[in-house]
Amino acid sequence: MRRRDLRAVVALAAAIALTTTVAGCAGGGPASIVVTDETVVVDVRTPAEYAEGHLEGAVNIDLQDAGFEEAITALDDDGEYVVYCRSGNRSAQAASLMEAEGLDVIDAGGVDEAADATGLPIVP
Repeated sequence: MRRRDLRAVVALAAAIALTTTVAGCAGGGPASIVVTDETVVVDVRTPAEYAEGHLEGAVNIDLQDAGFEEAITALDDDGEYVVYCRSGNRSAQAASLMEAEGLDVIDAGGVDEAADATGLPIVP
């Protein structure tokens, strides 16, 4: 392989490695979420999961409960909401449904990511 070709391969490999590293750090929810007195933190896991540990001050509105959509339609349209679950899957679904209702919502992902992003402790 010629020196010029070798340099091109090395440069391409470095670019791929950098892209992979940056993309790997980009996922997993917001880096920082400001929670004010007006922010409602919503845990969309089951009541059993919530009882095992949840963010301090969070309310439990179970996405899998038949009354979830009714519960979110009762929420204040002017409120600020942060949602989380176990891994980020249910919180993404809940955030989408809440946004469809016109609510201002941030998907904080999984409970550990949400704790990191908001600075709220996980309590029993």
